[in-house]
Formats: sequence, C-alpha cells, structure tokens
Amino acid sequence: MTAADRLATEGFGITHLPYGSFSASAAGPKLGVRLGGHVIGVAALLRHAGAAPGDIEATDGPNLDRLLTCDRAVWDRVRAGIVRALTEPSFAESVVAEAVPISEATLHLPFTVADYVDFYGNEFHASNVGKIFRPGQPALTPNWKHLPIGYHGRAGTIVPSGTEIPRPKGLRPEPEGPPTFGPSRRLDIEAEMGFVLGSPVPRGEVALADADGHIFGLVLTNDWSARDIQAFEYVPLGPFLGKSFATSTAVWVTPLAALERARTAPPAREPAPAAYLDDSTTPAWAFDIRIDVVLNGEVVSTAPYDTTYWTAAQMLAHMTVNGAGLRAGDFFASGTISGPERNQRGSFLEMSWGGTEPLSLADGTEISFLRDGDEVTLRARAVAPDGSTLALGECTGRVLPAR
Repeated sequence: MTAADRLATEGFGITHLPYGSFSASAAGPKLGVRLGGHVIGVAALLRHAGAAPGDIEATDGPNLDRLLTCDRAVWDRVRAGIVRALTEPSFAESVVAEAVPISEATLHLPFTVADYVDFYGNEFHASNVGKIFRPGQPALTPNWKHLPIGYHGRAGTIVPSGTEIPRPKGLRPEPEGPPTFGPSRRLDIEAEMGFVLGSPVPRGEVALADADGHIFGLVLTNDWSARDIQAFEYVPLGPFLGKSFATSTAVWVTPLAALERARTAPPAREPAPAAYLDDSTTPAWAFDIRIDVVLNGEVVSTAPYDTTYWTAAQMLAHMTVNGAGLRAGDFFASGTISGPERNQRGSFLEMSWGGTEPLSLADGTEISFLRDGDEVTLRARAVAPDGSTLALGECTGRVLPAR
C-alpha cells in the first residue's frame, strides 16, 4: 500500500496535490503539498524520490516563491517527483510518518504576492452591474467585448483564508446632500478565480500560446467590495478604497496540471477579438468549475466559472501586451463569476439586485449586503468528463465591525 492509498480523500487525491505554506513546529513555515487531510513537506518528498538537487532547492523554502521563479519544466518535474514519492510502496511508511494533519498545522499565504490585477471578465456579472447602476443605458460599456477590462490592485491587502475582515470606512453617497464618512453600508463579496504566475518575463508580451508556461495554478479568491464607497469614488479613475481594503484567497494553490481534464471551451465571442486575444486556435482556457457561495453555512448561490467570457490566457496576454513585465508571484483574478440565473450570481449586489430584491435565507431573514458577524466561504469543485471531481481549497472570511 502506498502513502497515496492511505492518505487520499475525495477531492484531495493523487490527481490534485495542491501546494500550500504550513508550519507545524518552531522551525517555521515550509512549502507543503496536500493529500487528503494531511500536508507533507515538498522538499522531503523530493528527497525520497531522488529528485535533482536543483529541484529540491526550488522547493526547500517557506512557500512557493522559489518554485515560481522556475519554468514549466521544473514545475512538471517537481510534480512528477511528488507523485513518485506518494505512489512508491517502499516509501509509504516514512512518508506517512512525515505527514502532518492539517488540523495540527498553521497555514499561511502560499506565495508572496508581487503585483495584483483584478479583471471584470464575466459577461453576466458585467451586464447585471450595468443594469443595476445604469438603467436605461446599454448594460456593457463600448469597450467591454474588445478587451479584458481590469484595474491594478494593492498586493499588500491580499490575505489568506480565515483572516477576519473589519468593515471598511470611507465616503458614502447620500440620497440628498453631500457624502458622509463612515462604515460601509453595502459590504459585499465577489466570488472569483485567482491565477498565480511564475517564470518571469521582464519585458512582458506573453502570447496566448505561452500561457501554460506562466500560469502556475488556480486559487479561489474573494475580492471584498464596499459598494457604496466604490460607487462614489470610481469615476473617473476606477476602484480604489472600495476594493483595496482586503482580498481573500484560499491557502491551497491547485496546480494547472491538475485541471487538464476540467478544461472546456469558453463562451462564443462576438465580435472576434484582436489578433493578440484570438484564442480560436489555442487550447481551451475555460474550466468546468462550480463555486458555491456559502453564507453562515447556507449555500446561497453556485456560480459556474465556465461562463466567464474572457479567459485567464487572454487576461495574461492583455496585461503584458504593452511590455509590462511579469514577475514570479504576480497574481490576477477573473472578476466576479456569475451565470444567467439568480442562484448563479457571485455577489450580493446581484443576488439582491442592488438591494431592491433582498435575498431570503433559510432562517426566515432577508439580506441585501453583509452584516457584522457574517461569515462567507467560497468552495469549489472541478468536474472532469467522467464525472469525477476535484475540490479546490476553500476561501473563508468573517466580517468584523468597523474599527
């Protein structure tokens, strides 16, 4: 029997193996890989597998940072070495002895975020927001179907799952009179997919066909939003304080290699995109992933990622086409993920239609935006053609009163 046989659980088996940063002793954090309910040091596994010294060195650190400086060939060799260590029967006893129950480990942000870009890539979400904020006008702005719209965020406010989120403060518009300063009255979430980048390209211009060499993995992301603060500030330069107070990510990064069987075709594009965004002859970059939005234990929505109009490869091509460099640890998110139905919307702004149609909960109460004490968890599963599933690491945050 192998270590994989003994430790794997549904959704976190040998075909997944997400990466995370963990500490279980005074020695400090180290890069680990998850198998079932346990985490195991990656460098130790590669030593069992007889991996090359350079590959061991790339993983013998507190998180993914060193590995992200490497290229796809190294990433693939490391993954192959991990699989070998976990599936070789002669290693089973020593590997299992090194496995740490996740309940006994402290988990950290899995990589150091270099730059952060948040996109607006889902047509259902963008159309809903346009209808809510600009009734009687076209739902999409004229540029929306020509390029992936995004803004440069604050990397320093990205926090790991489990971090509590104090309600942000700022200037809020009022129905009559000048704006007032105070805690956000319209605190919201955005269910998104995040993408961790590596294999640096100092002068940018990553072509669609090269995206696989730079997108290391996927991570569930909640880009918290203060809708009232955002509404007052965003013209003309876009989001600022209404978005920059916190972005939560899961503590487990699912490697791109684990999601090959979940790839699927993206939505049809009309009009045809510019040549640098034309993915008609490149591999599919949509994924059959369903994201549950869970409020205080109740599933209130299930958002389908494969409905997102602009893919991660297109977003990466766009954010580097002007020559902007790519660094190890750069990070971007998809924008809110929503489907065509009300129970597929990835934000409370949409679920409550701007507060005009409050969401009814199982306990008989209604909600439009988040209350102090509310806890939101994003959890997701990727589905393969044969129906088998892979569970992404969860992303959780609880709202605290304003400081």
